[in-house]
Amino acid sequence: MPATPLSALRPGARAAWSAPDLDSVPCEPTEADGQRFARIVSVDLSPEQELRAVTPGQTHPKQRRVLALHWHPEFVPMPLIARRLDALFPGAEERLVIPTQHNELTSFGDYSGVEVDCYSSGFNQKIQLLLHFRTERLEQAHTLRQMLRHTHKYRSSQLFEFMAAILEPRQEIVGQAAAQTGADETTVEYVRRNLMRIDALLAARWDDVPRDSLKNKLLAHWFDTLRAEHSDPFIDRVQTYLRAVKALVKARFSLDYFYRASEVIEEARALGAGIVIPHPEQFWPVLLAEYDVDGWEVWNPQSSRYTAFLVSVLHERNRCRPRSGRPLMVFMGDDTHMGEKVKDPAFRNPEKSAREIGVQPWDDMLVRKQLILASMDRARVMAEYRARLDG
Repeated sequence: MPATPLSALRPGARAAWSAPDLDSVPCEPTEADGQRFARIVSVDLSPEQELRAVTPGQTHPKQRRVLALHWHPEFVPMPLIARRLDALFPGAEERLVIPTQHNELTSFGDYSGVEVDCYSSGFNQKIQLLLHFRTERLEQAHTLRQMLRHTHKYRSSQLFEFMAAILEPRQEIVGQAAAQTGADETTVEYVRRNLMRIDALLAARWDDVPRDSLKNKLLAHWFDTLRAEHSDPFIDRVQTYLRAVKALVKARFSLDYFYRASEVIEEARALGAGIVIPHPEQFWPVLLAEYDVDGWEVWNPQSSRYTAFLVSVLHERNRCRPRSGRPLMVFMGDDTHMGEKVKDPAFRNPEKSAREIGVQPWDDMLVRKQLILASMDRARVMAEYRARLDG
């Protein structure tokens, strides 16, 4: 749920509690549902959305170097993203900007990247890796592409597991989610009836549904569009219940279907890739594995509490490395999701929509203090990492 209630973002939005009469909630899709569904799954941008994509809320004319190695273009075309970057950094003299779509290789100029879900067998948990390449090297990436397709398909299947848990229903999941969130019978049944309609629309329009739309957030988007029919507090409660169901479903997903981190790293290194561990605060043990990586992401909007500490740990690790070994580098990831930029402002996640490609706290005084001790800064990281990718 956004930190700021959507009711506070939309002047005139209803704030009073208004649970629907279930007799008025259909189980079969209506014509209005069909139109709603088409809007939600569409990846085509309207002129208004294109304008949002290329127009940042603020600019950074003094920033001369742009380093962005962890961001998600989603369905926004790269030419629009390029225009946004030109507007964001009108004074930029040097850029190293590489997209990292989830489990899908995408390219931006000379470089390509991907954020891969994989499995750390030593710690029995899912982790993620950022892979970066010279674009021309992907001509040989046949095995890696197959691995990514498998992983992408597996991740997409979570949506259907999510829906099945509610539709069947799987009482051990929906009951626990309702208990955790205080969702009453009306809320639970309201969600189930809406998913019955979504399921019917998916089945009827399957051949025309863009595969990029088959994500868990499809359900969240659907219910956000119903705020005009019901009160914001009620839809907020629905979204809280949905998130609880999703968390329980994901916790039951088998990790065996993911490739091991070591397998992904081996295949990536064979293609001359650079490899970065993103937001390690979410899975600390991975830093103990000493995987063959180029560095750690010490700052991310989701993982920023221990940035200075991580820089100091990385510095100490480098001091203990053999002279012949390549040092680990400091990275920062803005984790921008471009799909968030083109949404109607009333439906944006305020925290996610505030992120910008290439905007990271390299010059924050506390972080900079540790970076100086570690002999790291944005210019050095850009030069060294570019040399590794081009070598």
